[in-house]
Amino acid sequence: MADRYLSFTGTAPGRFLTRRLGLPQPAPLKRWSERETSLGGPLLQLTAGKSDLDLAPVLARTGIPAGTESGARTGAEKPAAAVLDATGVRDVGTLGEVHAALHPVLRSVAASGRVVVLGAPLDPADHHQSAAQQALEGFTRSLGKEIGRGRTVNLVRLTDADAAESTLRFLLSPKSAYVSGQVIGVGDGLGGGGVTAPGDWERPLAGRTALVTGAARGIGEAVAETLARDGAQVVVLDVPAAEADARRVAERLGGTALALDITAADAGERIMDALPAGLDVLIHNAGITRDRRLVNMPAERWSAVLEVNLASVLRTTDALLAGGALRPGGRIVATASIAGLAGNAGQTNYGASKAGVAGLVRSLAPRALAEHQVTVNAVAPGFIETKMTAAVPLFIREAGRRMNSLAQGGLPVDVAETTAWLAHPASGAVNGQVVRVCGQSLLGA
Repeated sequence: MADRYLSFTGTAPGRFLTRRLGLPQPAPLKRWSERETSLGGPLLQLTAGKSDLDLAPVLARTGIPAGTESGARTGAEKPAAAVLDATGVRDVGTLGEVHAALHPVLRSVAASGRVVVLGAPLDPADHHQSAAQQALEGFTRSLGKEIGRGRTVNLVRLTDADAAESTLRFLLSPKSAYVSGQVIGVGDGLGGGGVTAPGDWERPLAGRTALVTGAARGIGEAVAETLARDGAQVVVLDVPAAEADARRVAERLGGTALALDITAADAGERIMDALPAGLDVLIHNAGITRDRRLVNMPAERWSAVLEVNLASVLRTTDALLAGGALRPGGRIVATASIAGLAGNAGQTNYGASKAGVAGLVRSLAPRALAEHQVTVNAVAPGFIETKMTAAVPLFIREAGRRMNSLAQGGLPVDVAETTAWLAHPASGAVNGQVVRVCGQSLLGA
């Protein structure tokens, strides 16, 4: 369903009225397309504290031209992005350099632009460094909520610039349009895997096989399309009742369809039978809702959601890892939800299942990497414009759209682009992360 409010605020009367009434003023987001592959402006590199990172080669490889602080300060140029290296911030005093670096140039960042703050892992032996680096999280999330005009702000914790290349490319591109206020660890305590630079950054999944569950429609279909765009041979899995739709999607993408109830006890074995050569990317997207307040929720509504959204993910993942179906360098990406991170009335079953997915990711990630050379991450969508959300009552739907820093709903492709980044062969240092795709929803962190 079209967001008529967003369209209205793009008109002169809409801008005037919303300003006078103090209403949200969402800006159209710049998303990736074949005609618009970059943010379309220069990149400003800033530093706070004394840093040992050599960022210049990595940022140069993104293809974004370098901007100048003087041009940004005077308004002579509008940077499409600003990267602030704050890895050297070690105390309250050097936190002042964060303000000094961004304050003079922030207004000049273009609409739909990006601010990426680079931080260091917390040092357990230095509580001053830990306090200062933790402060960057509050700073990043607060700035994301005030920066406006479709711009996003994210924090990346890293020690190796090269290992973060895929992450920086993603965050500094139109592909990350609906990701804001996130803290992403690259090679953190959960362990980072090997980083394999693709031969072609435009088709990084060429020669790889990806299985997407619940892929016949909605977000799953968008994920399958995006992975296929990136070169993957996609297997479109969905329930037998959706086989016709699954085949339609698979044929369009040059992939194959697999009609299978993911909750079947032998689902893992049947996947391995269908893919004897194994697979490289496993996307757990299948999910259902059976909303009702707990006092009115019969046991079967509870168990159905937990079975599809969590138990089948655990069971299938265990079977595929134990059977060696995921090749070394593989990627597992599961779909969580902000309902599991922040809670949602009427969704105790759904929230429990999606919080369980986050727990699975954080626990399994270091072991899967050590034993199978496979990373495990999750995406946590917020309000995404789908047929399901189009059926939500008007006022609840409008609240879902506006209650985030970007003041609009996301699109299935936003979840798909984030999933594709986590599935990237160069994202091996990103492990055990739960990344919200919610426009920095005001629900939760």
